[in-house]
Amino acid sequence: MGHDMLMLGVDAGGTSTRAVLTTAQGECVGYGVGGRGNPIAVGPDRAADGVLDAVALALAPSARTLSEVEVVTAAMAGQRAEDGAGGWLLDRLEAEGFSGRLTFESDLMATYSSGSVEPFGYAIVAGTGASAVRISDGAIEATADGLGWLLGDRGSGFWIGHRVARAVVRDLDHAGPATALTDAVLEHLGIAADATRREGRPRTLERLVESLYAARPIELAALAPLAFMIDDPVAERILRRAGEHLADSLVAVLTGPGPLVVGGSVLSRSGPVRDAFVQRLGTAAALDLLPVVDGAVGAGLLALRAGGAAVSSETLAMLRKTVARFR
Repeated sequence: MGHDMLMLGVDAGGTSTRAVLTTAQGECVGYGVGGRGNPIAVGPDRAADGVLDAVALALAPSARTLSEVEVVTAAMAGQRAEDGAGGWLLDRLEAEGFSGRLTFESDLMATYSSGSVEPFGYAIVAGTGASAVRISDGAIEATADGLGWLLGDRGSGFWIGHRVARAVVRDLDHAGPATALTDAVLEHLGIAADATRREGRPRTLERLVESLYAARPIELAALAPLAFMIDDPVAERILRRAGEHLADSLVAVLTGPGPLVVGGSVLSRSGPVRDAFVQRLGTAAALDLLPVVDGAVGAGLLALRAGGAAVSSETLAMLRKTVARFR
């Protein structure tokens, strides 16, 4: 493997995209952040824009170009390269001079690889979506949830945001308990309180419903942070239930001890979600928890593997250290 061989790892999420440019030795020489990069969440054109923006920023510090990159590995939820399914991204990369190999990996695999190079272990991600996996022999052997906003993603940012929206609607409709989330959501959406009624229904509720239905369902995830910011019993119940759902997903893939890499904003902070998660796990909480910021380092590591590099704990340590210089 040539000393100057370059690989690009892309951690493409429903909220933002991170790109890591690395040498064959695991040294990060460029890092960039772009917009949403998952075609399922935002469509292929917008997703490609997010990826290309992150890639351009990663290339800039070293003045390298895509024509010099041997491998691009894109880690994201729900994407496969079979039957040309990755053409939405490959076409855009090739238009910028890329002539190497594009591979796809699961975002869960990138999360795991950001925290461990052990051949056996677990990863759980709770960001916009949510899923848990068991890793065996360096590949995903079992998966729980990750079924998307309509059918799953229990305990995710979307799940929490959806429950927040429902709680506020029930409050305004006098069908549920009063909650401080109501004022927070109305302020977040720029909806002024209006005491007037039409056909017996509060105008405030009508405007809220119109606003929520006008957005893509996945955008309800933007309401999730409000539940963490407010000291409110309704918000706490939502967060605790989210933690229990995440623990149930992990238990579904548990078979024995191993490292547990934890990613995503929902489980990254202390509070009701994490407390309920640990409590629900019980004795299984003795797993070696390894929190990671995101899957960027892991995406870089997966790109190294795709390029034929032998990776080790030393490689992971080098990549972490050098990526940190750019964050």
